[in-house]
Amino acid sequence: MQFSERRNITRWFIIIASFFIVILILWNTYNFFQIFKTEERAKMEFWASALTTVANANENSDLDLPFEIISKNTTIPIFIADSNDRIIDFNNIDEEITNDSIALKKYFNSIKNDNQPIKMERSNNKYQLVYYGDSPLLNKLKYYPVALLLIIILFGAVVYNFYKATKMATQNKLWAGMAKETAHQIGTPLSSLIGWLEILKLENVEESMVAEIEKDINRLQTITDRFSKIGSEPALEKRNIIEDTRTTVEYLQSRVSKQVVFTFSAPEHPIFVAINPALHSWTIENLVKNAIDAMKGKGSLAIVISELENVVKINISDSGKGIPKNQFRKVFEPGFTTKKRGWGLGLSLTKRIVHEYHKGRIKVAHSEIGKGTTMQISFKKTTFI
Repeated sequence: MQFSERRNITRWFIIIASFFIVILILWNTYNFFQIFKTEERAKMEFWASALTTVANANENSDLDLPFEIISKNTTIPIFIADSNDRIIDFNNIDEEITNDSIALKKYFNSIKNDNQPIKMERSNNKYQLVYYGDSPLLNKLKYYPVALLLIIILFGAVVYNFYKATKMATQNKLWAGMAKETAHQIGTPLSSLIGWLEILKLENVEESMVAEIEKDINRLQTITDRFSKIGSEPALEKRNIIEDTRTTVEYLQSRVSKQVVFTFSAPEHPIFVAINPALHSWTIENLVKNAIDAMKGKGSLAIVISELENVVKINISDSGKGIPKNQFRKVFEPGFTTKKRGWGLGLSLTKRIVHEYHKGRIKVAHSEIGKGTTMQISFKKTTFI
């Protein structure tokens, strides 16, 4: 199992576990709410019963307990209405509401929807209805799940941002360290090769052979230059994106199997973009090599450069195995690879060069399984001279 797949499984396990914990908390909160609501219903039934007892009592009745029960309710808002829903009395209502008949009526109508009314029988065969709202404690409990969710979301956002920042910082250090060490390691044998090349020139070796060796040495120097720029801000130059891309493609074309058919299409006029030549060449090289790997060294490879008003696009299309749609974004993640061998760093590094250094965009523009893939790079045209 690949590292990226294990990481994704762990990530989804944490997300699902967190989801179930939140559901459990909300379920418990709902149960508490229902328990409190049931208890308040029981209290109001006792209260209505006590009020009925007082209303129907005679001179010899002992009313101490009913009066005590009635006086104990100091929090639950109550309206007493007749059978026609005309307000007879009310209790535990804010003074601002009681002083405004319209506001009182509106509040009464809202409370009628909170709970089922309690019916109080009267001695004259008539009845009254007790409407009651939720107590302040119950209202607070009602909004508790919302507050809890907001706290969880905020906490999750803080943890995610901290994790992402830490991960990016570690990743950046790793990239820079590996790149500079690679440049250092290549530098020593490269210096030796340059010396041997000069000796070959003095020995009158066939010029075409020396020229090819010199091209490869220059290529190694370019690669060393690329790696040395990772971790530092590269200098951008106003370059003809068509010419730079064509040069890289032609170099690669001369060194891969003739079973790969290259086609290159671009406007006749130059298109200038602010790029670093060495890093842009690296980007094209990574994408072309990935395309050749996807075709297993045999197929057609098309590089098409097009332009809009302010944007230039480079499409690299192959006739390889294609990429599943659910992996369009994953292919740019560090460690993701479909090869049996490889670190899965090529496209991740390419994305970093395009996004961070050149302020461009790279994406899988189109892909079909068994038919091929089109990778697209977009750059803004340069505005400086």
